[in-house]
Amino acid sequence: MSILMTRPGDAITAGTQLLASSYTGWLRDAHDGVYAALKRGIDLIVSTSALLILAPLLIATAIAVKCESPGPVLFSQTRIGRRGRPFKCWKFRSMYTDAEARKAELQRQNEMEGGTTFKMKRDPRITRIGRFIRKASIDELPQLWNVWVGEMSLVGPRPPVPAEVAQYTAMDRLRLSVKPGITCIWQVSGRSDIPFEQQVQLDIRYIYERSLWLDIRLLVATVPAVLLARGAY
Repeated sequence: MSILMTRPGDAITAGTQLLASSYTGWLRDAHDGVYAALKRGIDLIVSTSALLILAPLLIATAIAVKCESPGPVLFSQTRIGRRGRPFKCWKFRSMYTDAEARKAELQRQNEMEGGTTFKMKRDPRITRIGRFIRKASIDELPQLWNVWVGEMSLVGPRPPVPAEVAQYTAMDRLRLSVKPGITCIWQVSGRSDIPFEQQVQLDIRYIYERSLWLDIRLLVATVPAVLLARGAY
């Protein structure tokens, strides 16, 4: 029923509710704008500093990858970012060059509940160096470049591959409403040991609760998660 068809008192109440709703929405938009700017600033500062400080480790890893098996040092894979936008996500190559071709034959051995993502603890496609750098999360370090150019953030849902997104439900697609990140709630809570459905729930929780303080807490929690390597394979 429109305001014109209500009693004066009802119109005042409806108008007050509309004004309060608009004010709350404006505050949320303002918060999101300030938060986004501060988050981007932190992403730039941390990614730049990390790339410079970790340069010796990056170079040593590149040499080790190149010496163990033929193929490129870096591996790029199309991932889906915010609002479904595809981008090239970078990693140190941890598998043999025919890994993608062999994935189909290993699909029945997928150990990730739900089947949307693919994970195997004893994946035969992974090289010896690859197994180490995965366990230590060193293979993810080139994604600091993705953060630096603005395709990713330090904190946010992990970016999925197109084949995974094709299987998403409407609920799953909520993960794509924010910029993807290097670390997130489930990354510090068990990583690949957490079933896909629970990963989605934790990502959605992050999206609704995200704040600068939560991002800082997750970054700090990432350190022991990486050192303990729980769920990393």
